[in-house]
Amino acid sequence: MTAPLLPPAHQGPPGTPESLTILYRGPLASCDYDCPYCPFAKHRDSRAELTADREALARFAGWVREESGRTRLSLLFTPWGEGLVRSWYRRTLAELSRLPHVHRVAIQTNLSARTDWVDQACPRTLALWTTYHPGQVSHDRFLAKCRELDGRGIRYSVGVVGDPAHLDAARRMRAALPAHVYLWVNAQEGRRYSEAEAAPWAELDPLFPFSRDPHPSAGRSCRTGESVVSVDGEGTVRRCHFVKQPLGNLYDDSFRAALRPRPCPLGVCDCHIGYVHLESLPLYDVFAGGVLERIPAAWPRPA
Repeated sequence: MTAPLLPPAHQGPPGTPESLTILYRGPLASCDYDCPYCPFAKHRDSRAELTADREALARFAGWVREESGRTRLSLLFTPWGEGLVRSWYRRTLAELSRLPHVHRVAIQTNLSARTDWVDQACPRTLALWTTYHPGQVSHDRFLAKCRELDGRGIRYSVGVVGDPAHLDAARRMRAALPAHVYLWVNAQEGRRYSEAEAAPWAELDPLFPFSRDPHPSAGRSCRTGESVVSVDGEGTVRRCHFVKQPLGNLYDDSFRAALRPRPCPLGVCDCHIGYVHLESLPLYDVFAGGVLERIPAAWPRPA
């Protein structure tokens, strides 16, 4: 079986840098879309807020650069809003992708922004977790952006939210995408699917059952807090976006002493960027080599 994307922290050969996956979410809170099913990005950032986000991202990028020779990093940017419409995200992702100690750099994006910036990135390191929102962008426009990524050799996945109103659009997109592109489906927030309702989504995404229902997590082992952490714009380190207790700060190095195996304190985990790290689930094997960009190891599916 293919090895996981990252080994657990502190388990490499003696003398080698430890490995750490970081989910970064700065203060950016604005988006060029206003999807009704999305709990994020209902805010318009002021000039001062955008400046604060740019400065926070620059500080984080500086920390990443300084980790050369010390830590092998994989980075997933999970902004509340749309990052790639902002020049500082495009520039930073391209720069970080070229650093030798950065194994992967990925971002969640609606793919509305220009794509030519990826020409400045390392295509072996950069990857995009994209989401198609049929109510916000036309089929042809989104598909054209995907073809641009294909032409530039960039790894990416495409996702949709399992809103019944968007099922036909999702089917059309799946049929139009190249076979090598994985189309994932997220269960709609607050929706419970009957077997009949879930079936067409599972036809599009054979891994939809993992998203369909929340996963029991209380007391279960999770890689977050050991080899995976989340970081906010002030450098506060937490085990994940969903557990609010701080582990320390990135910039004074206080977080490192807190990295250790620990069970999940929450009852359930219902977001992919959280439950993918649960050791009770097989998802590090399922997504081996593509955990951050949400691309399964065995994709495209056998004919």
